[in-house]
Amino acid sequence: MDAWVHGDFLCRNYILNGLSDTLYNVYSSVKTARALWESLEKKYKTEDAGLKKFIVGKFLEFKMVDSKIVMNQVQEFQMILHDLHAEGMTLNESFQVAAMIEKLQPLWKDFKNYLKHKRKEMGLEDLIVRLRIEEDNRLSEMKSERLQIEAKANLMEQNGNTSNKRKRVDYKPKRGRLK
Repeated sequence: MDAWVHGDFLCRNYILNGLSDTLYNVYSSVKTARALWESLEKKYKTEDAGLKKFIVGKFLEFKMVDSKIVMNQVQEFQMILHDLHAEGMTLNESFQVAAMIEKLQPLWKDFKNYLKHKRKEMGLEDLIVRLRIEEDNRLSEMKSERLQIEAKANLMEQNGNTSNKRKRVDYKPKRGRLK
């Protein structure tokens, strides 16, 4: 009996030692290690159920926006998928691919339709590679368009500079009119 009491004492204090000071004060009055473990398990298992609902909510609410870089948003979405998997909620890979395609931002509507109509099944990594390539292409197109606009603006400015300048007129007052 002494061995059991000593073991219970060690186990109870080992658990209490892992708690923060405020939680220690709350749970230090629990008499046995088993009762302490069960009360902690009951409290934190309930919070786990809330965590699952929170992660599912994040998954359902997630939408990509035009103001952020696509690959950063893809990584955010992958983190949500990882959190779902860590909580024991696994999703079929084709469902993950379809969900990611659906969550693409509005400016990517044409690419989204292209991906939806592909007949060949695509894995998540394949989709991410395609998204990276498409984003790189769009960024390089935007950069070249911007350079063309700047070149045209410089050309217009240089051509228009000489005609808009005021010609200097030497003004000489006529003599004799002052009284």
